[in-house]
Amino acid sequence: MPLLVEGRRVRLPQSAGDLVRAHPPLEERARLLRGQSVQQVGPQGLLYVQQRELAVTSPKDGSISILGSDDATTCHIVVLRHTGNGATCLTHCDGTDTKAEVPLIMNSIKSFSDHAQCGRLEVHLVGGFSDDRQLSQKLTHQLLSEFDRQEDDIHLVTLCVTELNDREENENHFPIIYGIAVNIKTAEIYRASFQDRGPEEELRAARALTGGPMISIYDAKTEQLCIGPYSWMPFPHVDFWLQQDDKQILENLSTSPLAEPPHFVEHIRSTLMFLKKYPSPTNTLFPGNKALLYKKNEDGLWEKISSPGS
Repeated sequence: MPLLVEGRRVRLPQSAGDLVRAHPPLEERARLLRGQSVQQVGPQGLLYVQQRELAVTSPKDGSISILGSDDATTCHIVVLRHTGNGATCLTHCDGTDTKAEVPLIMNSIKSFSDHAQCGRLEVHLVGGFSDDRQLSQKLTHQLLSEFDRQEDDIHLVTLCVTELNDREENENHFPIIYGIAVNIKTAEIYRASFQDRGPEEELRAARALTGGPMISIYDAKTEQLCIGPYSWMPFPHVDFWLQQDDKQILENLSTSPLAEPPHFVEHIRSTLMFLKKYPSPTNTLFPGNKALLYKKNEDGLWEKISSPGS
C-alpha cells in the first residue's frame, strides 16, 4: 500500500511545496520545525549516523536514547517509526541508490519481531534546499516515490525538504535545517547539531567518500555499534586533492559548495589524509578481518570492546 497523508493517498509526482499546500497539517509541522532553535546534543546515549548509514533501535534499548545526524546540505535525513513498538530508524540519504535504500529502511523496522501489533508506520523527511543542480529536488522525488511503492501503508508526518527547507541570502540558497535528532523514548524530532560524531568518525567517512553503499551500523539486540570490516580501492589522485586549496576542494568535492557548514573542508581533508594512510583497510584497520565493536559504558559514552574470539 501507498504513502498516506491524513489517511489519504498522496498524489505523485508533485513537488514538496505543492504537497504541503494541499495538506495544512504538514505545512504547519514544517513551519514549527524550521522555527525551532538548534539544540546541541551531547554524546551521552547518542548514536550518531553518518552519510549512507542507517541505525535502528526501540524504546527497550538500554544504551541508546537518541539517534541523530547533521551536515545534510542536498542530502535528506529520514526517520521511519512504528508507533506500536516504537522501533525507530534514522538514516542519512544522499541519493546514491534510493531504490535500494528505502527497502533497507523498511526491513530494518520490520526486523523488530512485534511489528505486526497495533500502530502504524510514520515517516519524517528533513533536509535539502533549492540548490542550483536540483539534487535536493530529485532526492525528495525519489524518496516520496519509493515510499509510495512499498507494500505497507506509510504515513507521511513530517516533510521539511528542498524548497520547504530553503533560505536565501544575497541571491544564494542555503538549507535552514542541517541536522535533526529523534528521541527514541518520546518520538520527539528536533533540530540538532553534534560535537561528537564518533566513534571511528574518519573511518566511517572514508567508507562513504569511497562510494560504499548504505549499511546498518547498530545491532539493537546486543546494543553494539558494529563497524566494518570495510574494503575500498585506493582513492584516486589523493595527493593531488590534498595539495588543493579550500576553494578547489569545495568546488569539486561538494554537491553544494556555497551551502556547506564551516567545517566541511577540514572534514574532507582529514578523510583524504585517512585514505592516504590506509589505501586498503582490510587487514590494517580490521585485524583478522573482524568488525570493530563498540558499546556504551555506564556514562553513556562509546567504549571499544574486543571482537569475539580475539
